[in-house]
Amino acid sequence: MRYRVRRRLAAVLRGIVLDYAGVLTDPEAPALLAYLDKARDRGIRTALLSNAAGGGAVRRRLSAWFDALVFSGEAGVAKPATEAYHLTAERLGFVPAACVFVDDAERNVAGAVAAGMVGVRHTSVEDTLAELDALFPAAG
Repeated sequence: MRYRVRRRLAAVLRGIVLDYAGVLTDPEAPALLAYLDKARDRGIRTALLSNAAGGGAVRRRLSAWFDALVFSGEAGVAKPATEAYHLTAERLGFVPAACVFVDDAERNVAGAVAAGMVGVRHTSVEDTLAELDALFPAAG
């Protein structure tokens, strides 16, 4: 039964949304970026959603891995507000239910789930990659 649920999720999940601070600042983050490369090769769209004031150097450094970069200071909405997740999904061209959101802050993950996304709480890169592999079996 669990396999069927995962298989069905994989058929509808089309986007991965990552937080910056706490996720992409993890010392093992290069493994996440490598995963995003492989996922994008398989048609999965990616976004960065950060509560930072603006993109600046982060935008320049990370834009190669993301189809959309959303910074709260520029967008005027911040996590965990529902609008932040809806805006990010819209910029990817999806409804929130087609997206997985990864953040180290439990309240932000809860906000994403309330907005309709699948939530993954980042505790380590290894665990996050295992979760993403389960949700996107052909992406990793």
